[in-house]
Amino acid sequence: MAIWAWILIAVVVIVAAVLAAAAMRQRRTTMLRQQFGPEYERTMQERDDRRAAESDLRDRQKQRDRLDIRPLAEPTRARFAAEWRELQERFVDQPADTVVAADGLVYRVMSERGYPMDNFEAQAKLVSVDHPSVVENYRFAHAVCERAQSQQASTEDLRAALLHYRSLFDDLLQSDGADRTREAPSHRRDAPDREEPEQQSTQRGIR
Repeated sequence: MAIWAWILIAVVVIVAAVLAAAAMRQRRTTMLRQQFGPEYERTMQERDDRRAAESDLRDRQKQRDRLDIRPLAEPTRARFAAEWRELQERFVDQPADTVVAADGLVYRVMSERGYPMDNFEAQAKLVSVDHPSVVENYRFAHAVCERAQSQQASTEDLRAALLHYRSLFDDLLQSDGADRTREAPSHRRDAPDREEPEQQSTQRGIR
């Protein structure tokens, strides 16, 4: 066979390999976008580099796969739900203390489910694998909680924080641990206007 023919074959093989690699990368990107939703975009903005962002998300998935995340037993789930109702009733008289208590309750639920609780940001990243649509709410609420402990959070911020804690709390209490398909409330202050009936009733209870 002529040399030019061998060169042509080599070029075709190289081009095919490049196209296959590109297609594989695109499939991985699509899968990560579907899995992480808004968390994918947040990580992209944070890293400002697609390869680094997607590597971060894949690492989260690997870490999550090594954990034993357990559904809550029915008596435990009922106990946590009762604690939330009692906590929520205190909001009008003690808004800051209630948000701090909500942070602690969500912390205990996640610990009971099996999430490592040593570092908040690392914990939030792991939670994002199972609950990508509400993890940003959790970050917002936790930031308000930290301000509340130094009396630097407004009542409106505290109300929004409690609603955002509730969005993750409800997801964590589900028996199968799957993230909800409904649109979670955004971390914006006007989010409660778009909440579902259950959360609207929650909001009425804390005004």
